[in-house]
Amino acid sequence: MTASAPGRAPSLDTTLLVFAIVCLAAAVTWIVPAGSFERETIEVEGVGTRDVVVPGTFEYLEQGSPQGIQDVLRAPIRGIIDAADIIAFVFLVGGAFAILAETGAIDAGLRSVIGWAERSPAVERALIPLFMTLFALGGAVFGMAEETLPFVLIFVPLARRLGYDTVTGFAIVMVGSQVGFAAAFLNPFTIGIAQGISGVPLFSGIAFRVVMWAVFVGVAIAFVMRYAARVRREPSTGLLWDEEAGAEVTDLGVATLADPAAGPAAEAGSGGSEGRVGAVLLTFGLGLSLLVWGVLTQGWYIEELSALFVGMGIVAGVVGGLSAGRISKAFSRGVRDLASTALLIGLARGILAVLEGGQVIDTILFGLAATMGGLGSLASAEAMLIMQSALNFFVPSGSGQAALTMPLMSQFADLVQVSRQSAVLAYQLGDGVTNLIIPTNYVIVGALGLVGIPWSRWARWILGLTVGLTGLSAVAVGIAVLIGY
Repeated sequence: MTASAPGRAPSLDTTLLVFAIVCLAAAVTWIVPAGSFERETIEVEGVGTRDVVVPGTFEYLEQGSPQGIQDVLRAPIRGIIDAADIIAFVFLVGGAFAILAETGAIDAGLRSVIGWAERSPAVERALIPLFMTLFALGGAVFGMAEETLPFVLIFVPLARRLGYDTVTGFAIVMVGSQVGFAAAFLNPFTIGIAQGISGVPLFSGIAFRVVMWAVFVGVAIAFVMRYAARVRREPSTGLLWDEEAGAEVTDLGVATLADPAAGPAAEAGSGGSEGRVGAVLLTFGLGLSLLVWGVLTQGWYIEELSALFVGMGIVAGVVGGLSAGRISKAFSRGVRDLASTALLIGLARGILAVLEGGQVIDTILFGLAATMGGLGSLASAEAMLIMQSALNFFVPSGSGQAALTMPLMSQFADLVQVSRQSAVLAYQLGDGVTNLIIPTNYVIVGALGLVGIPWSRWARWILGLTVGLTGLSAVAVGIAVLIGY
């Protein structure tokens, strides 16, 4: 099994770390008093209804619910239930990709891309910035997050075969999409909800955010390309060099998703044919095109996307010449091999379940908001950014954080003479940038589990970019306040 294997059991470091945070969250419920805001349901333009806090209604609860050992032990199942749709999506995507790997067509396609890059240095140099920009656009326009998981299974082996490493392939997808999400200009799940709750015209102020997005994405691309160039020049500097040295890269980077023998679509000189390879790759391409179309125009989410990947896997298996039995076995193998990733997602969601069970999230929000009193407009805006960044550890859901904080922050902005547009910007950047590193972000944790990157190593590598983008966020918020954005 290779170091870059999707479905490889994640290192104990990551699993133990996330479980330790579950325990820490339980300890917090014994220290922080329980409290609650009242909530009301409002209609957010273009998004639908949301339950939001009512400012000025916070009160401490006499009978809190500190979380004990039994709650910690129940956290994984509560998290798995809460994230059931995401986990099911991961399983079904794993099964579909196992079928694609079984045909051998994806491996043949990767070889074609690599050959194209080897024949043209200009094409090779353009691959990382091109694909990172595309993923960043996905994050900026439709909040691409869970949808990135299938692409990780493609770009990790592509990067490995181009002479880079697992981290490079992973970063093309995840850093690109997450930075695009953080600096988004149209994301309905962050900007749309936050502006709607704050009474700001929907998607107004887009010109400022487009410039900001270009700067943030440019910095992220430079960061990844610098690392990729160093790894290619000196592989021993790679983050996973000790694990990847001498490891063979097979279909999708793994032997666990595909049998060692090439599938019918890739057999050379026998029953396979270029026609079968083309048919499977065409099926895959059409499936991805449908994904983009469905998300952008039809509002597709987890249920529809799961069905899309199941259907794509079946069709690819048929046109790739696999028997029904082989399709079924490949699908089952792909589902089985992603069990460890599902566990990590459940554990990460369990952190929030423990904090909600202890009724301390509203108290934490109330305390953070109270610390910002008495500051000037510029300092207050920067304090909002810091508060949103800190709160993102506890509430890593963009829409959830908007519903929780923006009713308070929009009123606080009025008091300190900061525009509500700037308050939305502070929320957006605070919510987005730290998603790159926090272990409570189930998308990052789940994706790391897919390719076997320990969270501790990833955090050490991505810390520099996270700090840099946080500094840029502070600059962007300061400029917004100074120009009356």
